[in-house]
Amino acid sequence: MNEAIIDLHTHSTCSDGSCTPRELIRLASAASAKAVALTDHDTVEGLEEARTACEECAVEFVSGIEISAEYSPGTMHILGYCIDERCESLAGELTLLREARENRNPRIAARLQELGIEIDYSEVAEKAGGAVVGRPHFASVMLEKGYIASIQEAFDRYLAKGSPAYVEKTRLAPDQAIRMIHSAGGVAVLAHPYQLKCDSEEELGRLLDDLAASGLDGIEAVYSRHSVQQRVRYAEMARTRGMLVSGGSDYHGTYKPDLNVVTGKGDLAVPYSLLEQIKDRAESLRC
Repeated sequence: MNEAIIDLHTHSTCSDGSCTPRELIRLASAASAKAVALTDHDTVEGLEEARTACEECAVEFVSGIEISAEYSPGTMHILGYCIDERCESLAGELTLLREARENRNPRIAARLQELGIEIDYSEVAEKAGGAVVGRPHFASVMLEKGYIASIQEAFDRYLAKGSPAYVEKTRLAPDQAIRMIHSAGGVAVLAHPYQLKCDSEEELGRLLDDLAASGLDGIEAVYSRHSVQQRVRYAEMARTRGMLVSGGSDYHGTYKPDLNVVTGKGDLAVPYSLLEQIKDRAESLRC
């Protein structure tokens, strides 16, 4: 009998996804997920709605978050699982990150205007519907106004790191992000390691050793955009360091239309046993 499948990396309208938390959970349930983690960027605002939706759909809920960390030349995100969203220290850090994001976004609008793209920031904020404004909201408005033919084109030409309208955002140091997750009782996992853009396996290994020394608990090896070979290798690199393995689709709805919740590009099947190990680690960290 096949093992139950889960999705430990999803996004809602509370950050940069196109589905509300409730819609997201219903889609995951329809895709036969036994458990789902909502891991919105730098916010826990959607967790209560997602938790309620999971109860309605008989899906196990995992409270999560995704934190941006300082790193170059690629990008580093740290996923937090089994967090207590009521934690005061977590709330304080997230308030600072949100304020920094709110200061950044008007600068993105200004750069787009300098490039001849007539977008008012108020339009983008309206598109976000009161949630955290992210680059996909800019891309959506650009698409509606006919400046680009797809969300991906908006990122490729204007919004991705290194592109003309990109503005760097405030990020925590990796060890700060890990401590922040641990302070909320959570398990800290490196998201999609391919995005680190390490030049060699040796370089990645050294980075993982440094992160392990800072308390990193695991690596997201089973990921939509990882090849089969990458999934196997990243899992091996995690286990040789005593780390956990995690996995998820990184579902964003229409903002990443090639990725489906639970199944990713169609070949994703994250086993429930990985969540069991994460829950065990979370319990041990609280002891």
